[in-house]
Amino acid sequence: MRVVIARCEVDYAGRLTAHLPLAPRLILVKQDGSVSVHADDRAYKPLNWMSSPCTLRVEFPDGEAIGAEPVEQNWQVTSRGGETLQIAITEILADNEYELGVDPGLQKDGVEAHLQALLAENPGVFGDGYRLVRREYPTPIGPVDLLLRAGNGGYVAVEVKRRGEIDGVEQLTRYVELMNRDPLLAPVSGVFAAQQIKHQAMVLAKDRGLDCVTVDYDALRGMDHAEDRLF
Repeated sequence: MRVVIARCEVDYAGRLTAHLPLAPRLILVKQDGSVSVHADDRAYKPLNWMSSPCTLRVEFPDGEAIGAEPVEQNWQVTSRGGETLQIAITEILADNEYELGVDPGLQKDGVEAHLQALLAENPGVFGDGYRLVRREYPTPIGPVDLLLRAGNGGYVAVEVKRRGEIDGVEQLTRYVELMNRDPLLAPVSGVFAAQQIKHQAMVLAKDRGLDCVTVDYDALRGMDHAEDRLF
């Protein structure tokens, strides 16, 4: 990753136009080629950016200036679709490169892996008589989070998400359709389980013949028991 702090002016041209007047800013050039311009606020959100795939061309103009400040470098970032991000730099205050390596990814309490483990330990969340057959049940298109067996003996495929959206329903639909082609498993029903499920996802799940279960993560962890509540 290249980290540049510079006085710069920024102009974006694409679906709309945007201009940032001359000021000190942080410019990040990541390994994937993306370029983003940041101020010392707004948390994670850049003032402007160009996502990968894009190309960066640097020019060193002669005689160009912004007001009384001569321009040292002109950066032109161009996307595959023809959008441009032009960064005119009058002074570079710092310019460093760092090798960050492969990121292990964000780990935080309540993500799918934790929910999956808790639901595997508590299959009764889905109904009386449910029992776990296997976690990460393999299929040719990827592993199903949980394979359960209902009280009536039927198999149930469970897709677990922290936040349930339409793409999760689509994923579960593909699993259930494929598993129902296996005469040793069919009929297989599907359950979409998440801490929060968007209304659109619920509507699509119902249309696909899938059930939805909203999971109380704290209750599963034993941190929040209904019998202890006043309301």
